[in-house]
Amino acid sequence: MILGASTFVEGVDNAFIFILAIAFFFLITITGTMIFFIWRYNKKRNPQPTQIKDSVSLEITWTVIPLILVLGMFYYGYVGWIPMKKPPEEGIVVTANARMWSFNFRYENGRISDKLYVPKDTAIIVNLNALDVLHSFYIPAFRLKEDMVPGLANNRTWFEATKTGTYTIFCAEYCGLQHSYMISEVVVMEPDDFWAWYDDPDAMVMEIPDDANLALLGRQIVERNGCIACHSLDGRTLVGPTFAGRFGETITVITGGQQREIVYDEEYVKRSIYDPDYDITEGFRPGQMLSYQDEITEDEIDLIIEFLKSLNE
Repeated sequence: MILGASTFVEGVDNAFIFILAIAFFFLITITGTMIFFIWRYNKKRNPQPTQIKDSVSLEITWTVIPLILVLGMFYYGYVGWIPMKKPPEEGIVVTANARMWSFNFRYENGRISDKLYVPKDTAIIVNLNALDVLHSFYIPAFRLKEDMVPGLANNRTWFEATKTGTYTIFCAEYCGLQHSYMISEVVVMEPDDFWAWYDDPDAMVMEIPDDANLALLGRQIVERNGCIACHSLDGRTLVGPTFAGRFGETITVITGGQQREIVYDEEYVKRSIYDPDYDITEGFRPGQMLSYQDEITEDEIDLIIEFLKSLNE
């Protein structure tokens, strides 16, 4: 069983343990009874079968006992489910954005992260925003799973983490070709550490040391935003055109229904990130990518361009 790290763990685990206990009990009991009957009532031991008819007590027994067990399952499931559907009025509000095939998290102060950072022992209210197709916000260690439905109003969930550490976030709803790669993390911190991270004025600005590997930083941005789920780095064709060896080349695109040739340069890269359906590379379909207008800064685009240039080497 996965280590529990939220206030929901006890309720969910109790329901599963109760159901599993009943399942194992009947598996052992029924299997044992079948073996006993095969031994006790075989033809040698019981040559003349005995018919049992109209046993009211037997019918009541096999009706009442399953009813009690089902009501017990319902009770444990209901007790564990109700707290999940009643978020507190106060807490830290975070918007989780899901797109094929990545998550990012926007905080009330405007900070955006590819991981969900939260303080321990604090209610976290998560607004769930699916930007393209149906996704699911699933944190096994928290016993938390909620579908992310495009356009659904008041689509949210909440949790309260009880242990510091890093826990995996999965998309648990099949959402396309690279669904299995749609993974992120929730990082549970001590409250003082979290608020220091949250209020850090320099965190919103990317500082680039003089000796930094710009191409490597660009690759990290590309990976963080899930770009390589659709664009290969080795020449293969995925959902979108490959990144490998394209920068500086002349490419054929469809713009406003008209075919034209343009240079794969800085301007094209920026336009493709902010307005991806403006120029559609020949052989690909429009509508496969959403704009990153408010998610990737121009400084980050400059680093992405350095990374794309490095793929020509």
